[in-house]
This record gives sequence, C-alpha cells and structure tokens, in this order.
Amino acid sequence: MQSIENKIYFIIKGTGKGCIFSGADFTDKFNSSTIDWALANLVQEGKIRRLIRGVYDFPKYSKLLEQYLSPEIDKVAHAVARKFKWRIEPSGDVALYLLGLSTQVPGRYIYFSDGPNRKYEIFGNQLEFKKIALKEIGFKYPESAILVQAIKALGKDNITPEIIEKIRNKIDEKLYTKIIKDTKTISDWTYSAIKQICRETNAPLVWNG
Repeated sequence: MQSIENKIYFIIKGTGKGCIFSGADFTDKFNSSTIDWALANLVQEGKIRRLIRGVYDFPKYSKLLEQYLSPEIDKVAHAVARKFKWRIEPSGDVALYLLGLSTQVPGRYIYFSDGPNRKYEIFGNQLEFKKIALKEIGFKYPESAILVQAIKALGKDNITPEIIEKIRNKIDEKLYTKIIKDTKTISDWTYSAIKQICRETNAPLVWNG
C-alpha cells in the first residue's frame, strides 16, 4: 500500500505544482479504495491539500507571501467535471477573464454543465455549476469553449481587430486548426470570428441576420 501511495505522489509531483485532481484521475492505474487511502494519507502528511470533498491540489508556495497560494478556480472546475464526468464550459464573464479581456475577477465562477446544479466555496471563491440545455457544449478542447463563450459575451459588434489580436495572443497557434474543426457547428458570426482569431481568413466578419 505504501508503494502505491508513493506511486500516486510521484505522478502528482510529475504533473507539477498547482495541479488539481481527484481520485478519478488515477482510476486507470489503481483501484478506488487504494486511491482514497493514498490521497487521505498524503493530505495528513501535508504533501497535498484537500480543496473540497474528493478534490485536491499540489499547492504552489510563495516565498514572498510566505504562504501557499490559492488554487486556480478554472482548474478546480475541470477537476470536478472529470470526477463526475460532466461536460462543462465557462460562462461569458469567466471566459473573458480567462482570456485577459476583463481584469475584473469574477464574483462567482459560473460554469454551464450537463450535470446537476452545484455550488462550492474554495478559499473564499464561489464556484457554481449550472445545469443548462447547451446547444454548443461538448467541444473536444477547453480552448474552444472559452473562445465561443467569450465571443458571444462580447457580441458581434465588439469583435474589433484589437480584440482579435488580444485573444489570438492567448491561444497556442498549434491549436488553431484543431479549434476551427472543433467549433465548425456553431453560429456563423461566432465561427467567422474564430476563423479570424485562428488565422484561417483575414476577410471581414460576415454577419447573418
């Protein structure tokens, strides 16, 4: 059992400081009861931190502040989604913040989900999942969902060349082709903006409607 605990900790360390996970992230390698035992021991030993029931992090430490840093709420949201096998995507306000288009920290981190309504408090931050009938959920890449929600939140009249450039700088260009394929079923004007961001076209946006 001790060796399994060490193996799990080795995986966590290899992922790096700031990683967030649940027992579900290890079920392809170990059985559930062993995982739960190992994670509980690692928490007691101070090697990992329990954020909410069943979700943990390998916290970053700030020498300047002389304390462990708060977890990234977006990573927490995705760890919860993996744990329960939900599909999620950020709300518009969260997407704008993640892309650096808004400097205002969200009062609540709201994610749309095909799971039940849930609310969590994590180090003073409110994380909320809202069950909603999503026509545009199920993207393969998280970056696709962030782009779609941010563009919709901005509105088609606010997609300027400056905004396109800001968003483009936040997306790894290696993902451009994948995102274009991933989002091909969304509405015309949103898809047109995504194609500009991902450098498929330099043509002006064409609005339908």
